[in-house]
Amino acid sequence: MAHDVPLPAPTGAPAPPGAPAPVPRRPAPPAAPGPQGFAAAPGTETAARDRLVIGLLLASTFVVILNETIMGVALPSLMQSLSITAVAGQWLTTAFMLTMAVVIPVTGYLLQRLRTRTVFLAAMGLFSSGTLICAAAPGFGVLLAGRVVQAGGTAIMLPLLMTTVLTLVAPTRQGRVMGNISIVISVAPAVGPSISGVILSVLDWRWMFLAVLPVALAALALGALRMPDVTEPRAASLDVASVVLSALGFGGLVHGLSTLGEGAAAAVPAWAPLGVGAAALTLFVRRQLRLQRTDRALLDLRTFGSRTFTVATVVLGLSVTALFGTLLVLPLYLQNVQGLDPLATGLLLLPGGLVMGLLAPGVGRVYDRSGPAVLLVPGTVVVSGALWGLTLVSGTTPVPAVLLAHVVLSAGLALVFTPLFTAGLGALPQSLHAHGSAVVGTVQQVAGAAGAALFITVMTLGTAASDAAGAEAAAAGVRTAFRCGAAISLLAVVGSFWVRRPAAPPSATPRTAGDP
Repeated sequence: MAHDVPLPAPTGAPAPPGAPAPVPRRPAPPAAPGPQGFAAAPGTETAARDRLVIGLLLASTFVVILNETIMGVALPSLMQSLSITAVAGQWLTTAFMLTMAVVIPVTGYLLQRLRTRTVFLAAMGLFSSGTLICAAAPGFGVLLAGRVVQAGGTAIMLPLLMTTVLTLVAPTRQGRVMGNISIVISVAPAVGPSISGVILSVLDWRWMFLAVLPVALAALALGALRMPDVTEPRAASLDVASVVLSALGFGGLVHGLSTLGEGAAAAVPAWAPLGVGAAALTLFVRRQLRLQRTDRALLDLRTFGSRTFTVATVVLGLSVTALFGTLLVLPLYLQNVQGLDPLATGLLLLPGGLVMGLLAPGVGRVYDRSGPAVLLVPGTVVVSGALWGLTLVSGTTPVPAVLLAHVVLSAGLALVFTPLFTAGLGALPQSLHAHGSAVVGTVQQVAGAAGAALFITVMTLGTAASDAAGAEAAAAGVRTAFRCGAAISLLAVVGSFWVRRPAAPPSATPRTAGDP
């Protein structure tokens, strides 16, 4: 039966090969041997080291996640420059999400098996290589390959960041740091279209990657020089059959959901990848339930034994669906109905991203003081209200009114993301943090693909069913899409009442005032 308290970590004399590695926490000074053989440094030095690690991971994760949505506004320019169709161009985003959905489940194993520094260098190395390939791509095929390599690095960074924070930061301060993570997860996708719009107004599309490359290389170099190891790896085995089923399951679902948005233009009917994905995912779940008895599961589904984690993950998925669906439909409305150019569209979406960034740290502090309920309930209500407001847009709606609705939506999402991440992952024992982070990352990608596909499909159907023509028909489709999103948001409002602050894990060690 699901519960609110942290699940007990697996016990017994030495763990079998492949068991999830307990994530070691730093003991209080003076220096002494820590768990898993990790020796803590003196308090001040350790606090400075931890701040460096978390700061570097935050900056690097912001850069890599930014690329997930940077292609949206650039699609018309890419279609003209590369002589491709809109369906083909959309794969530059779809393939990115597809790769992340496939790679993220494997990160639980990587975080157990490898050292922090090794995982970071692998992630940033992949991302930097992919960015270079994209910048130098002579055609669409190479550009698509570069996006896949980029996504491989991005998929590793987010679970690495979350697991490291849960390792280094005391439970009483995790809300504040998770607020900074919320900036990365919510603001980076929101400002992606704005940055690409600004770049495309004066430069070629390759500069979207050339502008990011020096930042990525600088993070890679700094990590190579300064990134310490904060956890000790342990022996772990990788179940190849689980990896294959995970790729077919999550990849098939993301592919199928994205194909729904293509409609009749899709090369493969949406039901085919969805059917394969659903069947593979069923087999994947059954295999994980069997393997977790020996602690060899690729994704340990004991994470869903915590009611708080389960509900928080569901509400997170619903919120990400609203975010990515809006980020896709709103630019189409502004360009196709309101007649704005890519630069104006990107700039109009920028204030919402800035609002999320400004609110996130304060939201984290409120969570540390008061828990999730005072943030989640009003946050989900605000998100729902903004989506219902967007159901009223038309060809004559003033642009400032659309801007206000987007800012309100962004403010609501800022209240939602931090408590969901903190309460959900904080409800798990240390031994399941890596698996919990991988589950959350996978849900984000599938929900993002679902939001994009659902909003586009419903918008297309609404446009076709409209009696109007031209811009008004497009506006009718947009209203239909937002009605669907607004209805889904009501489920998030209901779920928000069930998320509770988790009890402090029994193994938590008090921190000193110098903790990050």
